[in-house]
Amino acid sequence: MKYAIVKTGGKQYKVDEGQEFLFDKLAGDVGSNIEFSHVLFMRKDSDIKIGTPDVAGGKVVGKVISQLQGKKLSIFKFKAKVNYRRKMGFRPKLTRVKIETIVFPRDSSDSRKGEEPKKTLK
Repeated sequence: MKYAIVKTGGKQYKVDEGQEFLFDKLAGDVGSNIEFSHVLFMRKDSDIKIGTPDVAGGKVVGKVISQLQGKKLSIFKFKAKVNYRRKMGFRPKLTRVKIETIVFPRDSSDSRKGEEPKKTLK
């Protein structure tokens, strides 16, 4: 099981590889790739990476499927006894993204296994 938690547009989303998700409007044309570099948490089977605040070297790559608008929200303001009523509507702009890959960072401990620690002179 491979998933990550990414932060974009002031919100956090849990994303899985191969799944499609709706995000608040993101810049990008249909068919273009998008990269999420603010990865807060990553999991690949039993390997877990927790960021402080972001996971260094971790990223999530997705492809923009479509730019669309969400369902209409109705806003109604009302004050009693003074005949004050206002009705407004709002349709949020959304981006549908298919997550292609979740890139795990390389462990710095793995790349330095054969090296001896540097000695400092006093």
